Amino acid sequence: MSSPARVLEPELLSRIAGRAALHDRDGSFPTDDFAELQDAGYLAALVPEALGGWGLTLEALTREQSRLAAAAPATALAVNMHLVWTAVAKTLHDRGDASLDFVLQEAAAGEVFAFGVSEAGNDLVLFGSTVEARPLDGGAVAYTGTKTFTSLSPVWTRLGTFGLDSTSEDAPRIVWGFLDRTAPGIEIVEDWDTLGQRATRSDTTHLSGAVVRADRVVRRLPPGPNPDPLIFGVFVNFEILLASVYAGIAHRAVELAAESAQRRTSLKLGGAPRSNDPDVRRRVATAALLDDALDPQIRSLARDVDTAADHGRLWFAKAAGLKVRVTEQAKAVVDQAILVGGGSGYSASSELSRLYRDVLAGAFNPSTADSALGTIATAVLGPPSI
Repeated sequence: MSSPARVLEPELLSRIAGRAALHDRDGSFPTDDFAELQDAGYLAALVPEALGGWGLTLEALTREQSRLAAAAPATALAVNMHLVWTAVAKTLHDRGDASLDFVLQEAAAGEVFAFGVSEAGNDLVLFGSTVEARPLDGGAVAYTGTKTFTSLSPVWTRLGTFGLDSTSEDAPRIVWGFLDRTAPGIEIVEDWDTLGQRATRSDTTHLSGAVVRADRVVRRLPPGPNPDPLIFGVFVNFEILLASVYAGIAHRAVELAAESAQRRTSLKLGGAPRSNDPDVRRRVATAALLDDALDPQIRSLARDVDTAADHGRLWFAKAAGLKVRVTEQAKAVVDQAILVGGGSGYSASSELSRLYRDVLAGAFNPSTADSALGTIATAVLGPPSI
């Protein structure tokens, strides 16, 4: 008999939702949220039960991430970065590649993985780096440079990152590895002060000769696009889980729009609820129409990862397109919802105002619209001939 499905309990989500406004206002990390999620075992949701986790599929996790994001978008987005690494490890594990099994094992043991990928000015993203990866005797690597948008900065214990080795005989090579937070040469600059998603605490990380030991160096790859399973896992899982967070924002916005329309009354309608106003009904319906399309496309692509579907060269285009569609449609949902809410929604203390600011971050998370269109064009047309 299979074990019952694991989900985030409604009472837990209610407590997390009750703290979201405070963390947004103060730009503080949601320490209590994180502790409760960790105690519930959620950080090991994708880890197989045999290794001490919940044993969820990626498809099932997207549902939970949307539910968490509806309660507290910034908490969900921060935890997302750890979950991406466990998703990458699971994707490789499911395909017979054990190179990241230690991520699954350590996540089950309580380690917290952060995503040390973004670099200011690096529009190559996964396929180039401004960070130096200097090889050391014995196979260790020393990293020097700066990583931006490092979510979970107050609590991560492992940093999955990469840099460029330009000195080895086979150089250039992009070198991926996992840093321990206790390694010398790591400085976290508390500079995260943003319009939205404030509680993610995605602070800047300076690396000054920080050493990844040899057994945690997991890839040496040529710069540029390549079919390595690690790159596939990072790109596809990141986009799918990111989309699930922004879908959760949209789901909550529709709920708030409906509540507002039914609660507020209209003098024009003789004191009747504004839900009787044809214009209000049209806006709520438009938001619901857009929102309804989000989950099916996320679940479908996540299921394809779970079942190792063969999309060939279209995989990256599908994942990038999913992220852009969902984040843009989620913003359109919130646009409608905040207008339904009226002037009260413009107050900084309004939940709709917070969702409006949080959903804007989707445009800045990779893949951007321009990058995604380039990826899709290459998949459909091939690379440019000039």
